Amino acid sequence: MRTLALLLPLTLTSPLSAGPAFESLAARASSPAEAPAPAAPALKDWTVMVYMNGKSNIEPFALGDLNRFETVGSGDKVNIVAEIGRSKGLDNDTAADGDWAGVRRYYVTKDQDKEHIASTLLADVGNPDMGDWKEAAAFLKWARAAYPAKKYMFIIWDHGWGWLDPVKPGKPAARGGKSISHDFVTGNYISTHDLGKIFKEAGRVDAYVSMACFMQMAEVAYELKDAADVIVGAEEVIQLPSLNWEDFFARLSSDPSAGAEKAGAYLVETFGEMYSRPDMQELLQQGGFGTQLSAIRAAKLPGLVKRLKDWYTLEMAAGDRAALARAKAEVVRFEIGEPDTDPEKRIAFYGDLHHFVELAGRYADRSRPGAAAAIAAGEKLDAFIDSELVVSNAALGKDRTGKDFSAVKGISIDIPGKPGTLIEYYPTYSSLQFAKASGWENFMKYLSEIPD
Repeated sequence: MRTLALLLPLTLTSPLSAGPAFESLAARASSPAEAPAPAAPALKDWTVMVYMNGKSNIEPFALGDLNRFETVGSGDKVNIVAEIGRSKGLDNDTAADGDWAGVRRYYVTKDQDKEHIASTLLADVGNPDMGDWKEAAAFLKWARAAYPAKKYMFIIWDHGWGWLDPVKPGKPAARGGKSISHDFVTGNYISTHDLGKIFKEAGRVDAYVSMACFMQMAEVAYELKDAADVIVGAEEVIQLPSLNWEDFFARLSSDPSAGAEKAGAYLVETFGEMYSRPDMQELLQQGGFGTQLSAIRAAKLPGLVKRLKDWYTLEMAAGDRAALARAKAEVVRFEIGEPDTDPEKRIAFYGDLHHFVELAGRYADRSRPGAAAAIAAGEKLDAFIDSELVVSNAALGKDRTGKDFSAVKGISIDIPGKPGTLIEYYPTYSSLQFAKASGWENFMKYLSEIPD
């Protein structure tokens, strides 16, 4: 798929005046005692908010996943709230569940009928643009106010394109780009640059999840480093049926005291368990995909940038172009293209960072001046990814070129491949926070000059 009861503030009033100055103490003592204010209801541990943009060619799967949420539903400790959009007349349009169109908000309740949404309809909000970051922020802000909790998880459910901003037909190339939550009705979608604005407007959360393809990139995560404690996403295409919602919500409901890291790990672990089943392994083999999901610590992203700069600076100084050429050729890359446009999957320019660094060190000519320093910096970078950045990682199967996903470790990055065009996109890389902080674009240019 590229293609994932309003509580009003309590106003405290000042005590009533004591009355006339000559009021006797006895009169005061005889006044009836003021009844204590009722206790506020206890906060639940989690509110999980899912922004489900099904106004596209994956409408049936949005409806299907909401039904899957209902197999567990909200409980005494966990709220599940969804804003779901759907439309009419697009590819894969379905008449399921009453064939309504527009955007609705639901409080998810338990129900075992996977063909019909039985949850409480909270609001029909019309037909807003779900490709506008302000709509995502409005939902997040509303859900937090309506269902306050100790911890919050926000999920964007839809197509994703990683950092890049695809050019839309009829749009000028100078236009700022978009990368997630594609509203096919409006033609709009949320840009990498705009993702962080959602949380600046509506407040940070404990965990953020992209249920969308390609989004677990250094370039995307860095835009979200101040938005959440934990960021969950996939380096590769996310197959449908998406994540393991049934087991994740069951696990969170049974352990509601779990913090952001454990909740993120539950998402990753249950995903890995689902795709380890024989039927899901068969699905992956038929499609020619490996699959992956990871949870990372946002607070560690500046540390990643520092170690990345140290490594690539030493690599450029060592000048071992032969080792980097082999690393470019052998690194696990992700399916931006198609078998007919990129048969060897070598033009695709999203690759696993850990694997690329490891390969560069493996093939390094150790006799070259500066090689030892570059290799050591690479080892430190990979160790940091393994032990500090990544909370949990599930990577299974092989891609259609035979590359094993056991080499995929949890964070991808733009690694230039063979020359070629897979998708037209806006030249916005240099404006990304990651690009400014890391200088990685300089190394991308260096890599581009090395024959594959």
